[in-house]
Amino acid sequence: MADLFLTQRLGLVRLAFLLVGDQDTAEDVVQDAFTALHRRWSRLTDHDRVLPYLRASVVNGCRMIHRRRSIMSRFTGERQPPARSAEAATLLGETRREVSEAIRALPRRQREAVVLRYYLDLSEAEIAEAMGISRGTVKSTVFRALKTLTGKLEGNR
Repeated sequence: MADLFLTQRLGLVRLAFLLVGDQDTAEDVVQDAFTALHRRWSRLTDHDRVLPYLRASVVNGCRMIHRRRSIMSRFTGERQPPARSAEAATLLGETRREVSEAIRALPRRQREAVVLRYYLDLSEAEIAEAMGISRGTVKSTVFRALKTLTGKLEGNR
């Protein structure tokens, strides 16, 4: 379990960061996923399926964060953008920032599919498993997302 944490944590935090938009929340989501895995570790029969389980757990955790943010914005009437540290803002160059903002503006399912495909380089089958959808839905979702991103990014130039 410790080796899994050391080798996979950073990639999972990147995934969560791209989905929720702030480092602290991303780290919390990943920590929650590893905590849940640890609780179930003794009952797992197929340890080869642990990484897909963790990915799905992180994606679901990010969905929960978005639901909470949505509920809070309904009650407060204001939408809080995710906090970004000066360090994180510096790391994102202008082009990267534009791409990141365009991805964040995508609908949730499209955003998840694009991040899993192009940032984690997962196959369609792995994405389908992580998101709980069919491979065909993955294909059409990624296609629509890329079409939207192309339009937004070409419009900014």
